[in-house]
Amino acid sequence: MPKDNSIKSVLIIGSGPIIIGQACEFDYSGSQAAKSLREEGIEVSLINSNPATIMTDKVTADHIYLWPLEVKSIIKILEERQIDAVLPTMGGQTALNLALKCDDMGIWKKYGVKMIGVDIEAIKVTEDRDLFRMRMNEIGVGMAPSKIAKSFLEGKSVAQEFGFPLVIRPSFTLGGSGGSVVYEKEQFDALLNRGLQTSPIHEVLIDKAVLGWKEYELELLRDKNDNVAIICSIENFDPMGVHTGDSITVAPAQTLSDSTYQKMRTMAIKMMRSIGNFAGGCNVQFAVSNEESEEIIAIEINPRVSRSSALASKATGYPIARIASKLAIGYNLDELINEITKSTSAYFEPTLDYVIVKIPRWNFDKFKGCNRELGFQMKSVGEVMAIGRSFQEALQKACQSLEIKRNGLGADGKENTNTAELLQALERPSWNRLFMIYDAMKHGIAIKTIQKLTKIDMWFLQQIEEMIALENEISKHNLSNLPKDLLYEAKQKGYADRQVAHLLRCLESEVYKKRNELGIKRVYKLVDTCAAEFEAKTPYYYSTFEDENESIRTDKKKVVILGSGPNRIGQGIEFDYSCVHGVLAAKEMGYETIMINCNPETVSTDFSTADKLYFEPVFWEHIYDIILHEKPEGVIVQLGGQTALKLAEKLERYGIKIIGTDFKSLDLAEDRGSFSNLLKENNIPYPKFGVITDAEEALTLSKELGFPLLVRPSYVLGGQSMKIVINEEELEQHVVKLLNDLPG
Repeated sequence: MPKDNSIKSVLIIGSGPIIIGQACEFDYSGSQAAKSLREEGIEVSLINSNPATIMTDKVTADHIYLWPLEVKSIIKILEERQIDAVLPTMGGQTALNLALKCDDMGIWKKYGVKMIGVDIEAIKVTEDRDLFRMRMNEIGVGMAPSKIAKSFLEGKSVAQEFGFPLVIRPSFTLGGSGGSVVYEKEQFDALLNRGLQTSPIHEVLIDKAVLGWKEYELELLRDKNDNVAIICSIENFDPMGVHTGDSITVAPAQTLSDSTYQKMRTMAIKMMRSIGNFAGGCNVQFAVSNEESEEIIAIEINPRVSRSSALASKATGYPIARIASKLAIGYNLDELINEITKSTSAYFEPTLDYVIVKIPRWNFDKFKGCNRELGFQMKSVGEVMAIGRSFQEALQKACQSLEIKRNGLGADGKENTNTAELLQALERPSWNRLFMIYDAMKHGIAIKTIQKLTKIDMWFLQQIEEMIALENEISKHNLSNLPKDLLYEAKQKGYADRQVAHLLRCLESEVYKKRNELGIKRVYKLVDTCAAEFEAKTPYYYSTFEDENESIRTDKKKVVILGSGPNRIGQGIEFDYSCVHGVLAAKEMGYETIMINCNPETVSTDFSTADKLYFEPVFWEHIYDIILHEKPEGVIVQLGGQTALKLAEKLERYGIKIIGTDFKSLDLAEDRGSFSNLLKENNIPYPKFGVITDAEEALTLSKELGFPLLVRPSYVLGGQSMKIVINEEELEQHVVKLLNDLPG
């Protein structure tokens, strides 16, 4: 069925400000949707209140409304424009809730606007926990035993019936907001109250907890003819009990039997068809028991794009939001072209010959004393994605992408060897659980004990155990007698040169030289959606260590733009906006543009943004190899925030041209002492200051400057590690901490 020609003008609702649980993935989906609809000659109006987005830039839509996401704003737009349809599935929970509110008030009906991409029934069924439970019962899809509570007394009654542990899930919330696992009755009253208060309709679903079960997610698309395509399967490394947004996830699913996957697939399609009659995308979450029977139960279904949709799009090369928008205006899956191959249809389900690992990024260090334990309420502020030929390679590359002062997973001398701390960390998950699992194995804690405490599937733990065995073998050698096959295996498993150097007790540069002499060189593979069955037309690459290189260098003059890595507090979506505009400007000037970034939520990592996309860690070794391969005119670092700026000194040292603001100027602005001296030389008023290199110097300087003092390091973002101290004891403690945290 061709597109609905009655739709001439569409309103897209955005997601508003960045918050935990709803971040720049909706800028990506909204931008894709606008582009997709405008290609069809449709006039696009877009409302969003976030000025840091590409979505709210004039390059995206015909009419941009930087207005509050409120009903009165919607009414003003409908009075000003002749809107035929509204697309609320690209703006997360905020957009869905606003669309539902407008429907309840009869606004869509009054102005003759039809909802596309989802229908009201689907929103109500999926967001109202009680309706969802009843619908799943009707179609025979199993769920954990659960009951709805709309009051404190009802909640107490359910707890009495089920016993503990329990899960509390508020209705109509995002990112698991207000959700919790309740292990003991002493915790229950406060957590029940929190859940009821968080839900806009004062309602919670209370489940009998299935803690320790494995968690999976499927991304689906459906057209008006009821054709459904499964775009991606995603498996959580962490078991049930940790919100999927806070879990390490892997695609495609690694530990699921084919028969159980086929059952899950059938259930997901059945669920999507049962919730409403609409064309668009959704994701479905399941829990699977650890028993041999692999019992499956449904957790929830979201009738919209999500953070997982952005991940699945970048993982497969299949632009979910783009295709979902075309389905929403009437196209069928088999009428649309696969954007990567340009020859197969969008009804061709992606096949991966590589592995994706996503690791969340937290910012607990900015909130001293906060509860760092992970649970059903999402706490991460961003994420990284890595692509490798194996789980181990992708895992190492993801760890290198995190920017937490680690060189990857292990092999950097920062292991924890405190048995009590390790055992506690295994049982009570926090941001560093993956590193604690590695440390526990290295420390000699039995893998069966680790599995018992974490409930993580044994296959994943064995993968880490294999990596430690390889490290132990490498450590027996030195650089001169290290066998080529051992070095090659380490590189294939994702180990950075500096990790290998740590194991061999030598310099990173020496390992780099040795592996190049041995012919162990990084090559680049295409993300093609079809496991090389069809030729890919889109230059979207990841690195690995094999023989064939699929990234062909052109003779065009080119420029590399470094992305900003994972979102975190102080460095977020605004740098993605800058990078995208940097790409557009460089293209206008005739350059071939090369983007390097590892954040799956962003517009900069859409394969259609730059001429070439390298989905790689913004980590020295990876960047250097790409630069040597592509031979660009230079590198732009000033658009990628602190992530890119911190690499400027090394680029300068290696003789790589920095385009735009040069290293000397960057360093002058970022180095606190140099900048203050510059102010002094130019007679610009400045606070009295001093630069110190140890605690003794700090105490001497404090006598000259007097308290209170502001202590701050150079090259930080968002005020990281800045502190006001009021006496010598505080000064000494903070200076010692800062100096210990500085990279060596």
